[in-house]
Amino acid sequence: MSEHTFSEERDGMKVDWQVPVEMPDGAVLRADVYRPVTEGRYPVILSHGVYAKGLAFNGPIYKMQWDKLVAKDPSVLEGSTNRYQAWEVTDPERWVPDGYVVVRVDSRGAGWSEGFLDPRSPQEFEDICSSIEWAGTRAWSSGKVGVLGISYYAVMGWAAAARKAPHLAALIAWEGFNDQYRDAFYHGGILSEFTKRWQPTQINPIQYGQGERAPENPNTGQSVAGPETLPEEVLGERRRDYFGTIKSHPLYDDWHQARAIDVSAVEVPLLSAANWGGQGIHPRGNFNGFIQASSEQKWLEAHGDTHWTHFYSAYGRDLQKRFFDHFLKGLDNGFDRTPRVQLNIRRPGEQFEWRGEDEWPLARTEWTPMYLGPELTLGPAGDSAALEYSGLGDGLLFVTAPFDVETEITGPMAAKLYISSSTEDADLFLIVRLFDPEGREVTFEGSTDPNTPIANGWLRASHRALDPERSQPWQPFHPHDRREPLTPGEIHELVVEIVPSCIAVPPGYRLGLWVRGKDYEYGGSLDDYGQTFYYATRGTGGMTHADPDDRPEELFGGTVTVHVGPDHPSHLLLPVIPPK
Repeated sequence: MSEHTFSEERDGMKVDWQVPVEMPDGAVLRADVYRPVTEGRYPVILSHGVYAKGLAFNGPIYKMQWDKLVAKDPSVLEGSTNRYQAWEVTDPERWVPDGYVVVRVDSRGAGWSEGFLDPRSPQEFEDICSSIEWAGTRAWSSGKVGVLGISYYAVMGWAAAARKAPHLAALIAWEGFNDQYRDAFYHGGILSEFTKRWQPTQINPIQYGQGERAPENPNTGQSVAGPETLPEEVLGERRRDYFGTIKSHPLYDDWHQARAIDVSAVEVPLLSAANWGGQGIHPRGNFNGFIQASSEQKWLEAHGDTHWTHFYSAYGRDLQKRFFDHFLKGLDNGFDRTPRVQLNIRRPGEQFEWRGEDEWPLARTEWTPMYLGPELTLGPAGDSAALEYSGLGDGLLFVTAPFDVETEITGPMAAKLYISSSTEDADLFLIVRLFDPEGREVTFEGSTDPNTPIANGWLRASHRALDPERSQPWQPFHPHDRREPLTPGEIHELVVEIVPSCIAVPPGYRLGLWVRGKDYEYGGSLDDYGQTFYYATRGTGGMTHADPDDRPEELFGGTVTVHVGPDHPSHLLLPVIPPK
C-alpha cells in the first residue's frame, strides 16, 4: 500500500481508495476498489481510462449530462445513493450487493496515476492488460474479469480483448469504436475536429498534477487529479497534444497502425452495444466489432437516445447484469439463448420497438438502389444530367416520393456517385434525412446532439481507392493510405460508406439524400440543451470538419458536379427490411 491508500466500509461496501497497481515497467497507476464486505472471491468488473475515477458524474464537467440523464430516465435515482456515479463507468452500488467487485483504474497521466498522458496509445493498451492481470490475481478475485464502460472505456476493452489479456473473461463494449482512424479521427479521410474540443474540455482539467485546481472527490475529500499541484507548463510537457498529433497524420500510416485494434482477435464472450444516433464516433465500431470478432458467443444490441441514457437506465443495467451473471458467474439465466442481435427499431417521435434478430446485416435485407434524378429526385433511374454545387457549400438535396406504406430501413448503407470537380479534390458529406408529410425535417436525439439526421457518410475524393477484399456492396472499405488527386473536369466514380442506421418510415413521409460540401446543419430551433451543451453543434455532436489546414478553399472550394442517368447511375443503396 502507500501513504495515500486507505479503506473504509460505507453504503454496504468495503472501499479501498487509491490502491497502487504496478505496471511491468515500474510505473504505478492508482485504482479504487469497491467490494462486498463479506470476505470471499468475486468476479470483477473493471474500467481503465482517462476520465478520473473520483470525479462525480453530477459535479463539474458532467453536470449537464447528469441532469439530462435524470430527466430522461428517473429510474437512475432509485436503488442507489449515486454517490459513486462517475462518467461512462458503472455504479458500484448496482453490482457489489450482487457479489461483484468493481475496479476503476486511472490511466497513466490521468486522475491519480502519474506518467505521460497519451490517450489510446499502445502503452495504454498494454496497461489495461496489466490492470486486468492484477485484478484477476487479487485475494478477493474469482479470477474472472469483465470490462464494462462507455466510449473510452469500451475502446480500452476492445484493445484488451484483442490482446487476449489473461483473466479477461467477458467484454461489454458500450458505444465504443475500435478503428480510430475511420471511426473517429478521419471520417472518409476528412479530419474530424472532435478531439480539439475533447481534450481541453474533458482531459486536461483532470490530468495528474492538476491537484488543487481540479474538482474534489466528494467521497474522500481528495482532489480527483492527484496530490500534487504542478505548473501548467509542466503539465503541458507531460501530455500529448492529441489533436495536433492526429492532424499531423492525415493518411493511415504507421502511427495509426500502431493504435489499431484487431477485433478479429477478440475471442471472449462479447456484448457490443451501438447507438443509432452516434454517427460520427461510435456505432461503426460497434457493428464492425460484432461482425469481425471471432467470439463464438457474441451479441449485438442497438438503441437510441443520448450517449449515456441506456448505459445507466434500467433497460441497460438489466442487459449488462444478465450478460455478466452468465459469463462471469456461470449462472444459467438463459442469456445464451437470447437473440444474438437485439435491435430497438426507431420511429419518428423517439419511439422504439425492441426486436430480436439472428445476424447482422439482416439476412432478409432487400438491398434497394435509389437513383439520383435530374429533378433532384431519389427513386427509379431517370434521364442524364450534370448537377453542380459549390465544393464548400450546401449542395443538393435529392428526395423520394412519399412512401405508400411503412418501410423499414435498417442496416449499413452506401452510395455510388459519379462526380467531377473543377479542382484536384472534393469532400463529400452525405446525409440521409427524413421529412414528414408537411415537408418538415424529422430529427432524433443523438448520442451527443439533440437534433441528428438518420445517417451520415463522408469521403474525400482523393481517398476514393477501395480495398476489394475488404469491401462489400453495402460497405466499401477505403485504405486511406494514399492520395490520388482528381483530374479537374474528369468524371470519377466514388463509393461512399454510410454508417449503419435504422428508421421505420411512416406512410406519407419522404427520405432525402443531401450531397453537400460541408457538415450537416439542423435548420430548426434549438432547445436550451442544444444551445448550451458543449458538443451540440446543430446535428454533428461536435464531430465537425472545418479545419482550414485540412480543407483549404483553393483545393476544396471549387465546383463539384454530380452526374446522373443511365451512363452514370449515381445511387443510394438502402437496406429495406421486409417483415418477418
